[in-house]
Amino acid sequence: MFWDKVSGLYDFFETVYNGKVYLGVGKRVAEEIVEDDIVLECACGTGAISKYIAPKCRQLIATDFSKGMLKQTLKNCRKYSNIKVKRADMTQLKCRGNRFDKVVAGNVLHLLENPYTAIKELERVCKTGGKIIIPTYINASEGVNKKAVRLLEAAGANFKRQFDISSYQKFFADAGYENVEYHVVEGRMPCAIAVITKI
Repeated sequence: MFWDKVSGLYDFFETVYNGKVYLGVGKRVAEEIVEDDIVLECACGTGAISKYIAPKCRQLIATDFSKGMLKQTLKNCRKYSNIKVKRADMTQLKCRGNRFDKVVAGNVLHLLENPYTAIKELERVCKTGGKIIIPTYINASEGVNKKAVRLLEAAGANFKRQFDISSYQKFFADAGYENVEYHVVEGRMPCAIAVITKI
């Protein structure tokens, strides 16, 4: 699996190529978290966002499909006692509905065959009044990130789509989500954070 193979180098690559955004996204997501929250994070990767969420919440369950990435999360978040790390498929979560105050899924939508299925599952497990927080890398302008995408695809990544801020907003509007806030963390490869309040 591609993500298992790159897990040990992923933080290094992201920090060198896009460090300002890589650090900034975790900080911005953490602003949505309060101390009593029970949080589910899907596609946690190396724990780059997890390490900012964990100090802010009551409990964090960090999940990913890649065992290699989960090993990195365990290493990067070992100082936090309120985090559980588990393997999970975000399109078929094995937990009851309306369980989590916040649900986070970072930088994964562009990799999924059926992203709307995943979002519906995130919505299912989020409490009414809770928030679904979905950061996704976007293109700042036409073609600006083509080299990085080509490099990752040559290494084995499989991108299903790319977004700019307009197409990202349209993606959620087309799914019927109207109560969405957007925040952009600017940098070499910007990241748009969609925050959906479940009503």
